[in-house]
Amino acid sequence: MAKVVLDIETIGFDFDAYDKKSQEYLLKYAENDQEKEEVKNKLALYPLTGEIVAIGMLNPETKKGYLLFQNGEDEQKKFEENGIIFETGSEKEILEKFWNAVKAYDSVITFNGRGFDIPYLMMRSAINKIRTTRNLLGYRFSHKEHCDLLEQLTFYGAIRKFNLDFYAKTFRIKSSKDEGIDGLMVGDLYKEKKYLEIAKYCVRDLKTTNELFEYWDKYLKF
Repeated sequence: MAKVVLDIETIGFDFDAYDKKSQEYLLKYAENDQEKEEVKNKLALYPLTGEIVAIGMLNPETKKGYLLFQNGEDEQKKFEENGIIFETGSEKEILEKFWNAVKAYDSVITFNGRGFDIPYLMMRSAINKIRTTRNLLGYRFSHKEHCDLLEQLTFYGAIRKFNLDFYAKTFRIKSSKDEGIDGLMVGDLYKEKKYLEIAKYCVRDLKTTNELFEYWDKYLKF
């Protein structure tokens, strides 16, 4: 079966750009200023209040990949670096390219893909009026169509969840966070127009996820 590791990076929309009624709705359960700021800082977590700025794909066998990312208004020619092809476009364009590319694979590998990446990809595609080319979720209790490593490493919720960085350090795998960037920083990096930094961070996430998959495949797969 042809496999591919998937990962996305997202940013939240500008809270101040929402109309007053929408702002009130989003802050409905925030009881103080701290909680209001938390709501604003978490807009990137939801496909109705955020968007995708990078989509990464990595073939675990060849170690070659495809990184699609938004580049603001800047022009960036398609290029390849260390086996990864980088290509830019608007959110709609990178989603269209993603759904066209993912058709070539039988199985996807993610970290928390069922709880985040795949629903986000599907919802943002619908919002952009893009028809998905396949169901990337598959049967939850099977790793054949979709191996969500967070599901596997918690035995489907039987034990506590940890983040990718913690699993990587526990299993002595190089963490994508070792270079000082994590997902919470993506929004600020995008505002600073550091688009390529976001793309390369996504590549590191792919590689860490792939190494974690190899560890699981060798020692924990059943």
